[in-house]
Amino acid sequence: MAGGDIENRGGGAKRYSNSINDSSGGSYISSSTYMIDDTEPQWTSWLVPVFVVANVAFFVVVMYVNNCPRHKLVGKCVARFLGRFSLEPLRENPLFGPSSSTLKKLGALEWTKVVINHQGWRLITCIWLHAGVFHLLANMLSLIFIGIRLEQQFGFLRIGILYLVSGFGGSVLSSLFIRNNISVGAPGALFGLLGAMLSELITNWTIYTNKGGWNTGTSRSGLV
Repeated sequence: MAGGDIENRGGGAKRYSNSINDSSGGSYISSSTYMIDDTEPQWTSWLVPVFVVANVAFFVVVMYVNNCPRHKLVGKCVARFLGRFSLEPLRENPLFGPSSSTLKKLGALEWTKVVINHQGWRLITCIWLHAGVFHLLANMLSLIFIGIRLEQQFGFLRIGILYLVSGFGGSVLSSLFIRNNISVGAPGALFGLLGAMLSELITNWTIYTNKGGWNTGTSRSGLV
């Protein structure tokens, strides 16, 4: 089997065609060709790191306002050496964070306050609050692993809008189905980014498999 490749070096598009030898010693060129476009621009990721820093900063502010030693005996606070940044006792908050009253005060999502008291701003503020250190770490690691790649591929504007809209939608759903407890964090925003990543992967699955086949030296014919 012999093959010929035509590459457009002025751009990133490559055209591949295959010629196949027949049993009589002759050869013919198959009509199967396909194009691979590797000119997709790469954006610099800066918005996702800003989101991460903002979430960490909000958590520090929440812990400052919480001030565990002020409303509890010093001996009951976790990590007492942190002073007013000390964590609530584990029996009250096993995630190593502030009290529920502090979260409510600073904008946690609560059904009665949103629906009855018309505090719609809580649908946005709850996205930037976290229940504890473990909660914050889990969300930020997920945001970094998923968000940076998407921002490099699609740009900060699309990813920023997707993050905020998905977070708002998740808050609305939480306010409809969670009525007896408060809700904080950005699971809706993270699931929105994850859905975008899976959608892009499924849509371009053929492109990824074709690139992987040629990168490993595998010759394929009959591709369109």
